[in-house]
Amino acid sequence: MTTTAFITHRECWLHDMGTFHPECPDRLSAINDRLIAAGLDLYLSFYDAPYAEPEQITRAHPASYFEELSANVPEHGIRHLDPDTAMSPNTLKAALRSAGAGVLATDLVMKGEVENAFCAIRPPGHHAERAKAMGFCFLNNVAIAALHALEAHGLERVAIIDFDVHHGNGTEDIFREDPRVMMASIFQHPFYPYSGADNPPAHMCNVPVPAGTRGDAFRQIVSDMWLPALRKHNPQAIFISAGFDAHYEDDMGSLGLVEADYIWVTEQIKGLATECGHKRIVSLLEGGYSLSSLARSVVSHIKALADL
Repeated sequence: MTTTAFITHRECWLHDMGTFHPECPDRLSAINDRLIAAGLDLYLSFYDAPYAEPEQITRAHPASYFEELSANVPEHGIRHLDPDTAMSPNTLKAALRSAGAGVLATDLVMKGEVENAFCAIRPPGHHAERAKAMGFCFLNNVAIAALHALEAHGLERVAIIDFDVHHGNGTEDIFREDPRVMMASIFQHPFYPYSGADNPPAHMCNVPVPAGTRGDAFRQIVSDMWLPALRKHNPQAIFISAGFDAHYEDDMGSLGLVEADYIWVTEQIKGLATECGHKRIVSLLEGGYSLSSLARSVVSHIKALADL
């Protein structure tokens, strides 16, 4: 059995927010090219993402919000929901595939068909609040996946780990009142979306860090703050909002992580999953906009997931 599933869909390439938008289809092409160049395709199980079903989406978002999104899909051209976030004719299809990828990944790890999975998807999801699209995000993919584990597979406790450079305000919004879900994150602060630093609930280990923070400080936070809190929560599955825009080459943020830091944190998460007695990890792509560092970092992350 291969350890790691790789889940994507060609429709994730079709979402288009306009020329020069950093959240572009080339992000997925860069990952694919690097994956093949590294020879990793021989060691992974590949799956096409299904569309997420309405009942899976409405665990995280009200039906009225999904109807509003559907009504905003333009027949042609681009329709802006905010200055950063726009829909094109294929956006909703891509968003449904992205959410569906997380659901399929959850099913695969829960059935023991793979130990872990990486979802190469766009649009990303962690800024999508319960009833609001923002920050390039429409549906909260990681929240939909985590709720699928809880509701469809009967788990009692899960964790979401978010190392994107931006705070996952949408994930926090959805799980703020849900202690079954522990959220552990770092994010640059003060920085978009200007949230996460004030009074997070006890089941959220949010660690704001200043611009210029590098790997040594990141590792210290993981070791001293995340891991003790996560061990105490004892999650039965672990979900990762895997944003790679905290890389020093990515000009969407001002943090200083490198591939070795992504390998290290992935190994720590794998160790935690094993300690908790299950090895179940579902990782979903969030940010990462410098194509070269994104592709290198994702491949490093997948190598660590697959023990290669």
